[in-house]
Amino acid sequence: MTPQSESTTSTQESDDPAATSPFAPPVPPLAEPRPLAERRVWPRTFHDRLTAPLPGIKALARFAREGAVRPGREGLADIPRLPFEPAPLPRVDARTVAVTWAGHASWVLRIGGLTVLTDPVWSRRILGTPARITPVGVDWDELPRVDAVVISHNHYDHLDAPTLRRLPRDTPVFAPAGLGRWFHRRRFTCVTELDWWEAAELDGIRFDFVPAHHWSKRTLTDACHSLWGGWVLTAPDGRRLYFAGDTGYGHWFTRIGRRHPGIDLALMPIGAYNPRWWLSDVHCDPEEAVRAVQDLGAQRMAPMHWATFVLSAEPVLEPLTRVRAAWEKAGLAREDLWDLPVGGSGVLDGAQ
Repeated sequence: MTPQSESTTSTQESDDPAATSPFAPPVPPLAEPRPLAERRVWPRTFHDRLTAPLPGIKALARFAREGAVRPGREGLADIPRLPFEPAPLPRVDARTVAVTWAGHASWVLRIGGLTVLTDPVWSRRILGTPARITPVGVDWDELPRVDAVVISHNHYDHLDAPTLRRLPRDTPVFAPAGLGRWFHRRRFTCVTELDWWEAAELDGIRFDFVPAHHWSKRTLTDACHSLWGGWVLTAPDGRRLYFAGDTGYGHWFTRIGRRHPGIDLALMPIGAYNPRWWLSDVHCDPEEAVRAVQDLGAQRMAPMHWATFVLSAEPVLEPLTRVRAAWEKAGLAREDLWDLPVGGSGVLDGAQ
């Protein structure tokens, strides 16, 4: 089966309204892991994976007329109050699962004895965006050896060339379909591209690429030429982390939770959501992030994608206050909301 036909099958199956009914067929088994660094041929475009149309001329005109991409002075006044508490990385062993928030969507994951970076952005500034409003929470020189990197999509705040140049070129990279050539041009030698619902394994850790409500674009002419999504990492003992990447709210979360039951911790974006008419299709607001965690069936949530870059119009501290309120309103245990400061860590020990 070609990548194109695989993609169509997965998308059609997941969009079937019957899939969420009590009489739905059994959830398909997880895919067999694909070979690492496999070279593959992909479709030129993944436009068929969009769950909402990209903004058209009318939307662009409205945004030019009334859209705000930064909060006002009052919304920026709380920058000094943003939580920033860098600390040494926790000590771990092969039975420990630990996460450390470096800022935005960048995490240092320790699972099954591996150190994995998600969407690593250690730069002070990214293209088209004001400089960071909080420093990076983990000093690059304090990182242990990086065993792997996972990338959710190619937007500049998630795929940062200056940061990736710091890595040895033989570092294993797990990337969305169609993004491998970007890494090959930069001489990375172990790049594994995956379609939605596909997986690969590295030293006993399973990396599953799962759908997201988002899109991709890096230049004026490459919209949706590579895929976008999130990652489920599963340790040999069955514990699971879900890294959502960048996503709006929608049907995929229930589907992911059914295929990957027992998610211990979901790393969920909660920021860059205003104005809603412009961003609701591609960015969760805090209430939607909590709802997504419930759809996933995840036990815990760690918020991300806020307090680092000013990408939209909400006040800088608002995502935190709203996610705490939404978590409490949902009746969820307070200790299961890991609202970490930038630089903070959470640990699931071997007894979990």
